[in-house]
Amino acid sequence: MLLDELIGEFDRGLRSLTGGSRMSRPLPLPQASAATAEAPELPPAERAHAAGLMRVNHVGEVCAQALYQAQKLATDSPSLRAMFDHAASEEEDHLAWTAKRLQALDSRPSLLNPLWYTGALAIGLAAGRLGDRVSLGFMAETERQVEQHLDSHLDQLPAADHESRAIVEQMRIDEAQHGKAAMDAGGIELPFPARALMRAMSKVMTRTAYYI
Repeated sequence: MLLDELIGEFDRGLRSLTGGSRMSRPLPLPQASAATAEAPELPPAERAHAAGLMRVNHVGEVCAQALYQAQKLATDSPSLRAMFDHAASEEEDHLAWTAKRLQALDSRPSLLNPLWYTGALAIGLAAGRLGDRVSLGFMAETERQVEQHLDSHLDQLPAADHESRAIVEQMRIDEAQHGKAAMDAGGIELPFPARALMRAMSKVMTRTAYYI
């Protein structure tokens, strides 16, 4: 049973790094008014900026897969394992959506995805070993910071890029639900130094992933 689970998680991790993630939900589409309007071709600078933002979002989803895999393996609670698995499944949708949008923007994922994935896996295992309440608090704080990043991306995306905006808006809804679920399940508020360190590490990752 454990071997089957490890094989399944290895398969999910491999898909995260090779672009083989599967969607369980269809790609979010722009609102009807935006979808029916003739979308202008994005100027090169706006196209590159949109691609950079979506690459950052894609990296975030690669990390989410690793975090939830690690936290799922670290807990003995069947209910928490199910919660982590459900969140990871929705994050896999995000991973597939952002990968598809990067292709449409004639761009690529981060070249450092194996590094991001490995680091997130180690952090998730460390959080899980501190106990379920800390692990859930880490999940909630992670989702809170991701939600803030997505808010900033909605402000920064080119006005005409309705396709990217539709994806980010749905991602934001899902992340907020994941964070709430973690706190409702017993997550604790992390101390300020831990939250500040997470924010600093996130800034390094996002600034790097935008370009590389």
